[in-house]
Amino acid sequence: MTSERIGQDVRLHETGDAAGDDAHAEAARLLAQPLTPDAAVRVALLNNRALRASLARLGVAEADLVQAGRMRNPGIGFSRMSGGGETDIERSVMVDLVGLLTMPMRRDIEARRFEGAKLAAALDAVRLAADTRKAWFNAVAAAQSARYAGQVREAAQAGAELAARMAQVGNLSALDQAREQAFSAEATAQLARARHNAVAAREHLARMMGAWGEQTAFGLPERLPDLPASPKAAGAFEAEAMQQRLDLRLARLELEATARALGLTKATGFINVLDAGYLNSSKTGSAREDGYAIELSLPLFDWGGARVAKAEAVYMASVHRAASAAVLARSQVREAWSAYRTGYDLARHYRDEIVPLQKKISDETLLRYNGMLVSVFELLADARSQIGGVNAAILAQRDFWIAETELQAAIHGGGAAVPNTEQGLSQ
Repeated sequence: MTSERIGQDVRLHETGDAAGDDAHAEAARLLAQPLTPDAAVRVALLNNRALRASLARLGVAEADLVQAGRMRNPGIGFSRMSGGGETDIERSVMVDLVGLLTMPMRRDIEARRFEGAKLAAALDAVRLAADTRKAWFNAVAAAQSARYAGQVREAAQAGAELAARMAQVGNLSALDQAREQAFSAEATAQLARARHNAVAAREHLARMMGAWGEQTAFGLPERLPDLPASPKAAGAFEAEAMQQRLDLRLARLELEATARALGLTKATGFINVLDAGYLNSSKTGSAREDGYAIELSLPLFDWGGARVAKAEAVYMASVHRAASAAVLARSQVREAWSAYRTGYDLARHYRDEIVPLQKKISDETLLRYNGMLVSVFELLADARSQIGGVNAAILAQRDFWIAETELQAAIHGGGAAVPNTEQGLSQ
Protein backbone atom coordinates (compact mmCIF):
# COMPACT_ATOMS: atom_id res chain seq x y z
CA MET A 1 0.00 0.00 0.00
CA THR A 2 2.89 2.36 0.70
CA SER A 3 4.83 1.63 -2.47
CA GLU A 4 1.70 2.19 -4.58
CA ARG A 5 1.41 5.73 -3.26
CA ILE A 6 4.96 7.01 -2.75
CA GLY A 7 7.00 4.61 -4.88
CA GLN A 8 8.94 3.22 -1.92
CA ASP A 9 8.22 0.22 0.25
CA VAL A 10 8.42 0.01 4.01
CA ARG A 11 9.26 -2.98 6.17
CA LEU A 12 9.85 -3.67 9.83
CA HIS A 13 13.34 -4.63 10.90
CA GLU A 14 15.04 -5.05 14.24
CA THR A 15 18.37 -3.56 15.23
CA GLY A 16 21.07 -6.19 15.12
CA ASP A 17 19.52 -8.59 12.61
CA ALA A 18 20.59 -8.86 8.98
CA ALA A 19 17.71 -6.71 7.71
CA GLY A 20 18.47 -4.05 10.31
CA ASP A 21 22.15 -3.97 9.33
CA ASP A 22 21.24 -3.65 5.65
CA ALA A 23 18.84 -0.80 6.42
CA HIS A 24 21.48 1.00 8.47
CA ALA A 25 24.02 0.61 5.66
CA GLU A 26 21.53 1.90 3.08
CA ALA A 27 20.68 4.92 5.22
CA ALA A 28 24.38 5.68 5.75
CA ARG A 29 25.02 5.47 2.00
CA LEU A 30 22.18 7.88 1.24
CA LEU A 31 23.24 10.34 3.94
CA ALA A 32 26.82 10.37 2.64
CA GLN A 33 25.63 12.06 -0.58
CA PRO A 34 23.78 15.35 -1.11
CA LEU A 35 20.21 14.52 -0.20
CA THR A 36 17.44 14.55 -2.76
CA PRO A 37 13.77 14.58 -1.67
CA ASP A 38 13.39 10.88 -2.54
CA ALA A 39 16.57 9.99 -0.66
CA ALA A 40 15.37 11.87 2.42
CA VAL A 41 12.07 9.97 2.29
CA ARG A 42 13.94 6.67 1.97
CA VAL A 43 16.09 7.45 5.00
CA ALA A 44 12.97 8.36 7.00
CA LEU A 45 11.26 5.08 6.08
CA LEU A 46 14.37 3.18 7.17
CA ASN A 47 15.32 5.21 10.21
CA ASN A 48 12.30 6.90 11.80
CA ARG A 49 11.60 5.29 15.18
CA ALA A 50 8.01 6.52 15.39
CA LEU A 51 7.24 4.68 12.14
CA ARG A 52 8.93 1.55 13.43
CA ALA A 53 6.78 1.76 16.57
CA SER A 54 3.69 1.99 14.36
CA LEU A 55 4.79 -1.09 12.42
CA ALA A 56 5.52 -2.94 15.65
CA ARG A 57 1.91 -2.35 16.76
CA LEU A 58 0.88 -4.65 13.93
CA GLY A 59 2.07 -7.48 16.17
CA VAL A 60 -0.51 -6.48 18.77
CA ALA A 61 -3.34 -6.59 16.23
CA GLU A 62 -2.09 -9.92 14.88
CA ALA A 63 -1.99 -11.38 18.38
CA ASP A 64 -5.60 -10.27 18.93
CA LEU A 65 -6.55 -11.98 15.68
CA VAL A 66 -4.89 -15.23 16.74
CA GLN A 67 -6.49 -15.00 20.17
CA ALA A 68 -9.95 -14.55 18.63
CA GLY A 69 -9.54 -17.96 16.95
CA ARG A 70 -8.99 -19.73 20.25
CA MET A 71 -11.53 -20.84 22.81
CA ARG A 72 -11.42 -19.78 26.40
CA ASN A 73 -9.60 -22.33 28.51
CA PRO A 74 -11.92 -24.92 30.09
CA GLY A 75 -12.58 -24.67 33.80
CA ILE A 76 -11.94 -27.55 36.17
CA GLY A 77 -13.91 -27.85 39.40
CA PHE A 78 -13.23 -30.09 42.38
CA SER A 79 -15.04 -30.35 45.70
CA ARG A 80 -14.67 -32.74 48.66
CA MET A 81 -17.03 -33.02 51.61
CA SER A 82 -16.75 -35.50 54.47
CA GLY A 83 -18.77 -36.23 57.54
CA GLY A 84 -20.45 -39.11 59.34
CA GLY A 85 -17.84 -41.50 58.04
CA GLU A 86 -18.64 -40.67 54.42
CA THR A 87 -16.72 -38.67 51.84
CA ASP A 88 -18.42 -36.96 48.88
CA ILE A 89 -16.16 -35.90 45.97
CA GLU A 90 -17.32 -34.02 42.86
CA ARG A 91 -15.27 -33.24 39.75
CA SER A 92 -16.28 -31.12 36.75
CA VAL A 93 -14.88 -29.81 33.46
CA MET A 94 -16.70 -26.79 31.99
CA VAL A 95 -16.42 -25.46 28.41
CA ASP A 96 -17.50 -22.01 27.13
CA LEU A 97 -20.24 -22.80 24.60
CA VAL A 98 -21.02 -19.16 23.79
CA GLY A 99 -17.38 -18.58 22.94
CA LEU A 100 -17.39 -21.62 20.67
CA LEU A 101 -20.57 -20.54 18.87
CA THR A 102 -19.44 -16.94 18.37
CA MET A 103 -15.83 -17.73 17.46
CA PRO A 104 -16.30 -17.24 13.67
CA MET A 105 -17.88 -13.83 14.21
CA ARG A 106 -15.24 -12.74 16.71
CA ARG A 107 -12.45 -13.88 14.39
CA ASP A 108 -14.02 -11.96 11.51
CA ILE A 109 -14.15 -8.81 13.67
CA GLU A 110 -10.49 -9.14 14.66
CA ALA A 111 -9.50 -9.86 11.06
CA ARG A 112 -11.05 -6.56 10.04
CA ARG A 113 -9.26 -4.81 12.88
CA PHE A 114 -5.99 -6.36 11.76
CA GLU A 115 -6.61 -5.02 8.26
CA GLY A 116 -7.33 -1.66 9.87
CA ALA A 117 -4.01 -1.80 11.72
CA LYS A 118 -2.21 -2.44 8.43
CA LEU A 119 -4.01 0.51 6.85
CA ALA A 120 -3.05 2.70 9.81
CA ALA A 121 0.60 1.67 9.51
CA ALA A 122 0.60 2.40 5.78
CA LEU A 123 -1.08 5.75 6.46
CA ASP A 124 1.65 6.63 8.97
CA ALA A 125 4.30 5.79 6.36
CA VAL A 126 2.61 7.91 3.67
CA ARG A 127 2.24 10.84 6.07
CA LEU A 128 5.87 10.51 7.14
CA ALA A 129 6.96 10.57 3.50
CA ALA A 130 4.94 13.74 2.84
CA ASP A 131 6.19 15.45 5.99
CA THR A 132 9.79 14.53 5.14
CA ARG A 133 9.52 15.94 1.62
CA LYS A 134 8.08 19.19 2.97
CA ALA A 135 10.85 19.37 5.57
CA TRP A 136 13.44 18.89 2.80
CA PHE A 137 12.04 21.77 0.76
CA ASN A 138 11.92 23.98 3.85
CA ALA A 139 15.51 23.12 4.76
CA VAL A 140 16.90 23.80 1.28
CA ALA A 141 14.96 27.07 0.94
CA ALA A 142 16.05 28.23 4.41
CA ALA A 143 19.70 27.52 3.63
CA GLN A 144 19.36 29.31 0.30
CA SER A 145 17.83 32.35 2.01
CA ALA A 146 20.59 32.33 4.64
CA ARG A 147 23.29 32.39 1.96
CA TYR A 148 21.58 35.30 0.24
CA ALA A 149 21.25 37.11 3.57
CA GLY A 150 25.00 36.72 4.01
CA GLN A 151 25.61 38.36 0.64
CA VAL A 152 23.26 41.21 1.57
CA ARG A 153 25.09 41.82 4.83
CA GLU A 154 28.48 41.93 3.06
CA ALA A 155 27.14 44.52 0.66
CA ALA A 156 25.56 46.50 3.52
CA GLN A 157 28.81 46.50 5.49
CA ALA A 158 30.71 47.71 2.44
CA GLY A 159 28.16 50.51 1.97
CA ALA A 160 28.36 51.52 5.64
CA GLU A 161 32.17 51.59 5.52
CA LEU A 162 32.14 53.70 2.35
CA ALA A 163 29.61 56.07 3.90
CA ALA A 164 31.79 56.47 6.99
CA ARG A 165 34.83 57.36 4.89
CA MET A 166 32.91 59.83 2.76
CA ALA A 167 31.45 61.46 5.86
CA GLN A 168 34.93 61.94 7.28
CA VAL A 169 35.96 64.01 4.28
CA GLY A 170 32.69 65.91 4.22
CA ASN A 171 31.21 64.33 1.08
CA LEU A 172 28.22 62.77 2.82
CA SER A 173 25.72 64.12 5.30
CA ALA A 174 25.27 62.65 8.75
CA LEU A 175 21.71 61.65 7.79
CA ASP A 176 22.82 59.60 4.78
CA GLN A 177 25.59 57.99 6.81
CA ALA A 178 23.10 57.00 9.54
CA ARG A 179 20.84 55.44 6.91
CA GLU A 180 23.65 53.27 5.60
CA GLN A 181 24.65 52.23 9.10
CA ALA A 182 21.06 51.41 9.99
CA PHE A 183 20.73 49.25 6.91
CA SER A 184 23.97 47.44 7.77
CA ALA A 185 22.74 46.79 11.31
CA GLU A 186 19.40 45.53 10.04
CA ALA A 187 21.15 43.25 7.53
CA THR A 188 23.20 41.75 10.39
CA ALA A 189 20.02 41.03 12.35
CA GLN A 190 18.34 39.51 9.28
CA LEU A 191 21.36 37.26 8.71
CA ALA A 192 21.23 35.98 12.29
CA ARG A 193 17.52 35.25 11.92
CA ALA A 194 18.03 33.54 8.56
CA ARG A 195 20.83 31.36 9.90
CA HIS A 196 18.68 30.25 12.83
CA ASN A 197 15.80 29.46 10.49
CA ALA A 198 18.18 27.37 8.39
CA VAL A 199 19.35 25.46 11.46
CA ALA A 200 15.78 24.92 12.68
CA ALA A 201 14.62 23.69 9.26
CA ARG A 202 17.60 21.35 8.99
CA GLU A 203 16.96 19.91 12.46
CA HIS A 204 13.31 19.36 11.58
CA LEU A 205 14.41 17.37 8.54
CA ALA A 206 16.83 15.40 10.73
CA ARG A 207 13.98 14.54 13.11
CA MET A 208 11.80 13.36 10.24
CA MET A 209 14.61 11.12 9.00
CA GLY A 210 15.43 9.85 12.50
CA ALA A 211 19.02 11.02 12.01
CA TRP A 212 21.30 11.43 15.03
CA GLY A 213 25.01 11.53 15.81
CA GLU A 214 27.16 11.37 12.69
CA GLN A 215 24.03 11.02 10.55
CA THR A 216 23.18 14.71 11.11
CA ALA A 217 26.16 15.77 8.95
CA PHE A 218 24.16 15.19 5.76
CA GLY A 219 24.54 17.56 2.84
CA LEU A 220 21.83 19.46 0.99
CA PRO A 221 21.85 20.99 -2.51
CA GLU A 222 22.44 24.72 -2.76
CA ARG A 223 19.11 25.56 -4.37
CA LEU A 224 15.61 24.26 -4.83
CA PRO A 225 14.68 22.19 -7.89
CA ASP A 226 13.56 24.10 -10.95
CA LEU A 227 9.87 24.43 -11.67
CA PRO A 228 8.41 21.83 -14.04
CA ALA A 229 7.82 22.94 -17.61
CA SER A 230 4.06 22.94 -17.07
CA PRO A 231 1.69 22.26 -14.17
CA LYS A 232 -0.37 19.12 -13.86
CA ALA A 233 -3.64 19.16 -15.72
CA ALA A 234 -6.79 19.34 -13.65
CA GLY A 235 -8.25 15.87 -13.30
CA ALA A 236 -10.81 13.91 -11.35
CA PHE A 237 -8.77 14.28 -8.18
CA GLU A 238 -11.78 14.02 -5.87
CA ALA A 239 -12.87 10.70 -7.36
CA GLU A 240 -9.30 9.43 -7.23
CA ALA A 241 -9.03 10.42 -3.58
CA MET A 242 -12.22 8.54 -2.75
CA GLN A 243 -10.58 5.37 -4.10
CA GLN A 244 -6.99 5.92 -2.99
CA ARG A 245 -7.03 7.65 0.38
CA LEU A 246 -5.95 5.31 3.12
CA ASP A 247 -7.82 7.18 5.85
CA LEU A 248 -11.11 6.73 3.96
CA ARG A 249 -10.43 3.03 3.48
CA LEU A 250 -9.67 2.80 7.18
CA ALA A 251 -12.91 4.61 8.07
CA ARG A 252 -14.95 2.25 5.86
CA LEU A 253 -13.21 -0.80 7.32
CA GLU A 254 -13.85 0.35 10.87
CA LEU A 255 -17.49 0.97 9.99
CA GLU A 256 -17.82 -2.61 8.73
CA ALA A 257 -16.07 -3.95 11.82
CA THR A 258 -18.38 -1.93 14.06
CA ALA A 259 -21.41 -3.28 12.23
CA ARG A 260 -20.18 -6.84 12.77
CA ALA A 261 -19.51 -6.09 16.42
CA LEU A 262 -23.03 -4.71 16.75
CA GLY A 263 -24.41 -8.01 15.46
CA LEU A 264 -22.31 -9.93 17.97
CA THR A 265 -23.45 -7.69 20.81
CA LYS A 266 -27.10 -8.23 19.87
CA ALA A 267 -26.53 -11.98 19.61
CA THR A 268 -25.03 -12.14 23.11
CA GLY A 269 -27.01 -9.31 24.67
CA PHE A 270 -29.53 -11.58 26.41
CA ILE A 271 -27.26 -14.53 27.21
CA ASN A 272 -23.51 -14.02 27.26
CA VAL A 273 -22.51 -16.79 29.70
CA LEU A 274 -23.32 -20.39 28.80
CA ASP A 275 -20.96 -23.10 30.01
CA ALA A 276 -21.47 -26.84 29.71
CA GLY A 277 -19.28 -29.71 30.78
CA TYR A 278 -18.75 -33.17 32.22
CA LEU A 279 -19.45 -33.92 35.89
CA ASN A 280 -18.87 -36.98 38.07
CA SER A 281 -19.44 -37.67 41.74
CA SER A 282 -18.20 -40.40 44.05
CA LYS A 283 -19.22 -41.27 47.59
CA THR A 284 -17.76 -43.65 50.10
CA GLY A 285 -19.14 -47.12 49.57
CA SER A 286 -21.09 -46.14 46.44
CA ALA A 287 -20.41 -46.47 42.73
CA ARG A 288 -19.19 -43.38 40.90
CA GLU A 289 -21.92 -41.30 39.27
CA ASP A 290 -21.41 -39.53 35.91
CA GLY A 291 -23.38 -36.73 34.32
CA TYR A 292 -23.19 -33.24 32.87
CA ALA A 293 -23.60 -29.68 34.11
CA ILE A 294 -24.78 -26.45 32.51
CA GLU A 295 -24.05 -23.00 33.87
CA LEU A 296 -26.24 -20.21 32.57
CA SER A 297 -26.37 -16.60 33.68
CA LEU A 298 -29.92 -15.52 34.53
CA PRO A 299 -30.82 -12.10 33.07
CA LEU A 300 -32.57 -10.90 36.20
CA PHE A 301 -30.79 -7.58 36.70
CA ASP A 302 -29.07 -6.97 33.34
CA TRP A 303 -31.00 -7.85 30.19
CA GLY A 304 -28.23 -6.55 27.94
CA GLY A 305 -30.18 -3.54 26.78
CA ALA A 306 -27.50 -1.06 27.84
CA ARG A 307 -24.75 -2.97 26.02
CA VAL A 308 -26.83 -3.15 22.83
CA ALA A 309 -27.69 0.55 23.05
CA LYS A 310 -24.00 1.36 23.52
CA ALA A 311 -23.08 -0.74 20.49
CA GLU A 312 -25.75 0.98 18.37
CA ALA A 313 -24.51 4.42 19.47
CA VAL A 314 -20.92 3.48 18.61
CA TYR A 315 -22.07 2.23 15.21
CA MET A 316 -23.90 5.47 14.45
CA ALA A 317 -20.82 7.42 15.53
CA SER A 318 -18.77 5.36 13.05
CA VAL A 319 -21.30 6.08 10.29
CA HIS A 320 -21.09 9.83 10.85
CA ARG A 321 -17.31 9.71 11.24
CA ALA A 322 -16.91 7.92 7.90
CA ALA A 323 -19.21 10.42 6.18
CA SER A 324 -17.33 13.31 7.77
CA ALA A 325 -14.01 11.87 6.59
CA ALA A 326 -15.31 11.70 3.01
CA VAL A 327 -16.51 15.33 3.10
CA LEU A 328 -13.20 16.41 4.64
CA ALA A 329 -11.21 14.51 2.01
CA ARG A 330 -13.03 16.15 -0.89
CA SER A 331 -12.51 19.60 0.62
CA GLN A 332 -8.82 18.93 1.25
CA VAL A 333 -8.30 17.83 -2.35
CA ARG A 334 -9.98 20.96 -3.74
CA GLU A 335 -7.95 23.20 -1.42
CA ALA A 336 -4.70 21.36 -2.22
CA TRP A 337 -5.32 21.71 -5.96
CA SER A 338 -5.93 25.45 -5.58
CA ALA A 339 -2.72 25.83 -3.56
CA TYR A 340 -0.78 23.78 -6.13
CA ARG A 341 -1.95 25.76 -9.15
CA THR A 342 -1.63 29.12 -7.37
CA GLY A 343 1.85 28.18 -6.15
CA TYR A 344 2.95 27.25 -9.65
CA ASP A 345 1.59 30.45 -11.18
CA LEU A 346 3.20 32.62 -8.49
CA ALA A 347 6.58 30.91 -8.71
CA ARG A 348 6.57 31.18 -12.52
CA HIS A 349 5.51 34.84 -12.25
CA TYR A 350 8.47 35.61 -10.02
CA ARG A 351 10.81 33.62 -12.28
CA ASP A 352 9.61 35.05 -15.61
CA GLU A 353 8.44 38.55 -14.68
CA ILE A 354 9.51 40.03 -11.36
CA VAL A 355 13.11 38.76 -11.10
CA PRO A 356 13.98 39.59 -14.76
CA LEU A 357 12.51 43.07 -14.35
CA GLN A 358 14.51 43.67 -11.20
CA LYS A 359 17.64 42.48 -12.96
CA LYS A 360 16.94 44.84 -15.85
CA ILE A 361 16.52 47.75 -13.43
CA SER A 362 19.77 46.78 -11.73
CA ASP A 363 21.62 46.61 -15.06
CA GLU A 364 20.29 50.01 -16.12
CA THR A 365 21.24 51.55 -12.79
CA LEU A 366 24.73 50.07 -13.09
CA LEU A 367 25.11 51.60 -16.58
CA ARG A 368 24.15 54.99 -15.22
CA TYR A 369 26.59 54.57 -12.35
CA ASN A 370 29.37 53.72 -14.79
CA GLY A 371 28.42 56.84 -16.76
CA MET A 372 28.59 58.85 -13.49
CA LEU A 373 24.90 59.69 -13.79
CA VAL A 374 23.99 58.21 -10.38
CA SER A 375 25.94 57.95 -7.13
CA VAL A 376 27.18 54.79 -5.48
CA PHE A 377 24.50 55.13 -2.82
CA GLU A 378 21.76 55.16 -5.43
CA LEU A 379 23.30 51.95 -6.74
CA LEU A 380 23.22 50.47 -3.24
CA ALA A 381 19.64 51.65 -2.73
CA ASP A 382 18.62 49.85 -5.92
CA ALA A 383 20.31 46.68 -4.66
CA ARG A 384 18.41 46.97 -1.38
CA SER A 385 15.11 47.22 -3.22
CA GLN A 386 15.77 43.82 -4.81
CA ILE A 387 16.17 41.99 -1.51
CA GLY A 388 12.47 41.49 -0.91
CA GLY A 389 11.89 40.29 -4.47
CA VAL A 390 14.65 37.67 -4.33
CA ASN A 391 13.47 36.32 -0.98
CA ALA A 392 9.88 36.24 -2.23
CA ALA A 393 11.00 34.30 -5.31
CA ILE A 394 12.75 31.70 -3.13
CA LEU A 395 9.68 31.34 -0.89
CA ALA A 396 7.34 31.09 -3.89
CA GLN A 397 9.41 28.28 -5.35
CA ARG A 398 9.46 26.52 -1.99
CA ASP A 399 5.70 26.95 -1.54
CA PHE A 400 5.04 25.40 -4.93
CA TRP A 401 6.96 22.22 -4.12
CA ILE A 402 5.28 21.98 -0.72
CA ALA A 403 1.87 22.45 -2.37
CA GLU A 404 2.73 19.70 -4.86
CA THR A 405 3.58 17.37 -1.97
CA GLU A 406 0.37 18.24 -0.11
CA LEU A 407 -1.70 17.62 -3.25
CA GLN A 408 -0.28 14.11 -3.53
CA ALA A 409 -0.88 13.54 0.17
CA ALA A 410 -4.48 14.76 -0.11
CA ILE A 411 -5.12 12.32 -2.96
CA HIS A 412 -3.36 9.28 -1.54
CA GLY A 413 -4.04 9.38 2.17
CA GLY A 414 -2.77 12.35 4.13
CA GLY A 415 -6.07 13.41 5.65
CA ALA A 416 -7.01 13.75 9.28
CA ALA A 417 -6.65 10.59 11.29
CA VAL A 418 -9.84 8.68 11.99
CA PRO A 419 -10.15 7.67 15.66
CA ASN A 420 -10.41 4.00 16.48
CA THR A 421 -13.79 2.53 17.22
CA GLU A 422 -14.70 1.24 20.65
CA GLN A 423 -12.49 -1.75 21.37
CA GLY A 424 -14.87 -3.45 23.80
CA LEU A 425 -17.74 -4.18 21.44
CA SER A 426 -16.99 -7.86 21.04
CA GLN A 427 -16.24 -8.51 24.67
